[in-house]
Amino acid sequence: MDISQIARLGEQIKTNVGRVIVGKDQTVELLTIALIASGHVLLEDVPGTGKTQLAKALARSLDGTMKRIQFTPDLLPSDVSGINFFNQKQGEFEFRPGPIFAHIVLADEINRATPRTQSSLLESMEERQVSIDGETRRLEAPFLVIATQNPVDNQGTFPLPEAQLDRFLMKLSLGYPAAEEQLEILKRYRTQDPLDSLRPVISRAELLEAQQAFTQVRVDDELLQYIVQLAEATRTHADTALGVSPRGVRALMRAAQVYAALRSRDYVLPDDIKALAAPVWAHRILLRTRSRQQEQAVAALLSGILGSVRVPTEAKLG
Repeated sequence: MDISQIARLGEQIKTNVGRVIVGKDQTVELLTIALIASGHVLLEDVPGTGKTQLAKALARSLDGTMKRIQFTPDLLPSDVSGINFFNQKQGEFEFRPGPIFAHIVLADEINRATPRTQSSLLESMEERQVSIDGETRRLEAPFLVIATQNPVDNQGTFPLPEAQLDRFLMKLSLGYPAAEEQLEILKRYRTQDPLDSLRPVISRAELLEAQQAFTQVRVDDELLQYIVQLAEATRTHADTALGVSPRGVRALMRAAQVYAALRSRDYVLPDDIKALAAPVWAHRILLRTRSRQQEQAVAALLSGILGSVRVPTEAKLG
């Protein structure tokens, strides 16, 4: 698969998901970037904005399996990973896989589960495997976790710790639709749910090829240094208690490669890095002073860093 084929594949996904999700092309593109970059996504927004619909639409656009886990306070780690149970008819223990054994896993309202259950996702998200009773089982590729959470109703919830937030390639938000977009949604849903008629547009084999091919996109050494300087700036800033991790540095590079590939380019530009800094890094930065406007403050901090770090002009592009 070459770069132009990745761009075509991305356009197919965006068009197909757009049959269900109206007016959120940028969010759909970012979700597609995470899918091709083998990353996971945290969708945070108020109820009813289409978080679950977006995850389902992406899953149905891919010819693979999808499982949904409704996270609740009484959910156990074994409810996610699976269990070994004794089969009396066979007279032996048998493994019953949990919903984590799917190509796309929708972790709905992940912050409503206890930290013990939340942490059961760590190994699967990072290592693409699950260890149960001392036995390690590999998860079939592709594997993508899309987690949702509601930032408004915090009663009875368990905020995700920084170690788990760092496992997500991106944190995205849909936001309310504009008036004309809301009207279009009503028209589409007037007679039936368009999700019911959505069909796969790419195969798993094509996606796996794309996940290998995007690494052909060139990132000049000057741009690698630029990413490192941006990360260092988040770590040394006077207002940050926690800056971007090395995992976050790698995540931005990979996301920028896919971003360029979706534009039929085999090289990364500084603008690609700037465009993805907020969705890839904002959830990884912890400020010294917490407030209700935490996200706006982090966005302002990142904007200031992007404006202060010198953009490389001698990188070999094209």
